[in-house]
Amino acid sequence: MQAIIEVRDLKTVFDTNVVHNGLNLTINEGEIYGLLGPSGCGKSTLLREMVMLQKFEGGDIKIFGKSLKRMSHKESQALCRRWGVLFQAGALFTSLNLYDNIALPLKEYTDLSENMIQDIVKFKLDIVGLKQDDAFLYPSQISGGMKKKASLARALSMDPKLLFLDEPTSGLDPISAREFDRLILKLRSLLGLSIVMVSHDLRSIYDTLDRLAVIDNKKIVYEGTLDMIHQEKSEFIQTFFKAAHE
Repeated sequence: MQAIIEVRDLKTVFDTNVVHNGLNLTINEGEIYGLLGPSGCGKSTLLREMVMLQKFEGGDIKIFGKSLKRMSHKESQALCRRWGVLFQAGALFTSLNLYDNIALPLKEYTDLSENMIQDIVKFKLDIVGLKQDDAFLYPSQISGGMKKKASLARALSMDPKLLFLDEPTSGLDPISAREFDRLILKLRSLLGLSIVMVSHDLRSIYDTLDRLAVIDNKKIVYEGTLDMIHQEKSEFIQTFFKAAHE
């Protein structure tokens, strides 16, 4: 399989705190890949580094074969348009209705007509399971599940082939969380997405992931499928995943 993201010997330092030291992983095209580990291990930091919102100290990250540390501003802008990001809290603009939130990247980065943008927004609302009338609602008027869907629609507005999800089921009730899991699987199939997901939701992990990496003590302590993880003899790995079956 073709690698879409390669992380090699990554080092991340905040002041004197070393978060990653010699971290390596490979994410393949078309898979749903999870970043797992205990709180504070640097999962969300790694995701922010991948989307160029956080600088790293050493090593390298390659996305679509391009090195993030050897890239001009123009090249980085072009690369950012090839992926979408769903942040943990949704990050919708509270002063904009859902239509304007979803349309914003299209207005900012394309020369599409207003009619074309309207058609795209309608399609994005539909594929994430929102109604057309929902477009006129504001973030303060909708549920947490709807906010996640609207944020996902915005992340998909530029037709990315790579999607980053930071705790996508966080804050959702169990029924809404499972519905969101099914939506992610449907969109991967429908749109041909590669998906990178940070999650603490073990049910979601077992329902959606093709492969995963577990971060502990600044490094990757496991990378592979869930089917093989139970063969790991690491006490940390066994303790971490035991809760999935309790």
